Amino acid sequence: MGLLNNVFKWLILDRMGQIEAFNSSPQQIQSKIWDDLMVASRNTEWGILHGYSDIKSYKDYTKRVPVQDYNSIKPYIDRMMHGEENILWPGSVNWFAKSSGTTEDKSKFIPVTKESLQDCHYKAGKDMYAIYYSLYPDANLVDGKSMVLGGSHQVSKFNKDCFYGDLSAVLLQNLPIWAEAKRTPSLSIALMDNWEKKIDEMARAVMNENVTNILGVPTWTVVLIRRLFELTGKDNLADIWPDLQLYVHGGVSFKPYQPLFEKLIRSDKMRYMETYNASEGFFAIQDRADQNDLLLMLDYGIFYEFIPAEDINKENAEAIRLEDVEVDKNYALIISTNSGLWRYMVGDTVKFTSIRPYRILITGRTRHFINAFGEEVIVENAEKAISEASTFTRCVVSDYTAAPIYFSDDGNGAHEWLIEFETEPENMDEFTKKLDSNLKEINSDYEAKRHMDIALRMPVVHKVDKGTFYKWMKSRGKLGGQHKVPRLSNDRKYVEDILEFLKN
Repeated sequence: MGLLNNVFKWLILDRMGQIEAFNSSPQQIQSKIWDDLMVASRNTEWGILHGYSDIKSYKDYTKRVPVQDYNSIKPYIDRMMHGEENILWPGSVNWFAKSSGTTEDKSKFIPVTKESLQDCHYKAGKDMYAIYYSLYPDANLVDGKSMVLGGSHQVSKFNKDCFYGDLSAVLLQNLPIWAEAKRTPSLSIALMDNWEKKIDEMARAVMNENVTNILGVPTWTVVLIRRLFELTGKDNLADIWPDLQLYVHGGVSFKPYQPLFEKLIRSDKMRYMETYNASEGFFAIQDRADQNDLLLMLDYGIFYEFIPAEDINKENAEAIRLEDVEVDKNYALIISTNSGLWRYMVGDTVKFTSIRPYRILITGRTRHFINAFGEEVIVENAEKAISEASTFTRCVVSDYTAAPIYFSDDGNGAHEWLIEFETEPENMDEFTKKLDSNLKEINSDYEAKRHMDIALRMPVVHKVDKGTFYKWMKSRGKLGGQHKVPRLSNDRKYVEDILEFLKN
């Protein structure tokens, strides 16, 4: 083990004392975060509008500030993107993370302030390594390099002072010197937006590097590994990078990918770590090797609230603080942050597995969705795409459901649709192509994953007989107004069940 690694280990493990401190005093830490956020933003336009100077308690805060979604704060963000200062956060904000949009917008733009970069995202990056070294004393990452696979949108300008890109691109563009020195490939490759060319150039750039750890979403990582195999003639990533020992993943469920990764990387020293990182903030890190729950990180400038999942759609649903959550209960995640998000509903649901310390599992979204590949297709996207495809092909859809087809040894992923038509299209291929193109127009993340068929191939659409969904629901004892066909699912449970039902 090299001197550089020993020094890094000594420095990075110092953080574990602070992690233990917020685990032992979570309420005090969260109260301080809330106080700091209130003080920092009391003179912003948002703070003045909601009377932050007069807010004395959490109860006051919940009365003054309603729960927000992107549409409710979009007018403020639009002004920030045009250079206005002191809107949601003090001073000017120069960076915005682009992610998949809402019903009204193809993309949404989340402010990324200097404070959220330093005190949230980069702090979390260091914490990942601190936790890893604490779990594995024999770890040696810094004698090699980190390969960061991200940045599906090139960094672009709103104006001369404001820039945007997906979160990974924003983070790469602003990396501190110490992190940039140990990262591969070069920024010119990492930030390319032509994914077909990017994967090839990245593979050629990193194939002779000593890569010890990989950070990236599973979808693109699999594509890159396959390209490396084509270039090197190898079929085991450990033969290309003998010192590879860690893959940090997040954004989509890793469960369906793990068997494939274990086949692509056959090494006894290979380890995996999950994180919960979003454009809105970095929330949690896996801190136990034998468990898949994640430690909620409490000192990143994020104040947490939670709404019981069954109350999400209720008018005036009440949120609760961290200290009031219960184990094994689903909650919608609400955050107030040092990026200027106030009581913002992220759209994810979580379940606590422990409250000493606070550990969570990501259980889904507040709405039906498919996000097996980072595409974040929601029901609103699907409904609009189906409607426009139906109009274009002069057909009528009566019912449908969709689910992912996962990566396999010889094929990329896709979405599989089971559709029941009242009036069938004359040409199913035309309908499928229109459905696909509509989704690309509506959802920028889906569009990125579909580019050149690199990660997602054309949807697979099955036409089912009239009455199929009714009969299937009846067989499950789920007839009635309160029971609905699940439009989208992030696993294949419903699709497989229907396909099996059709065989009988």
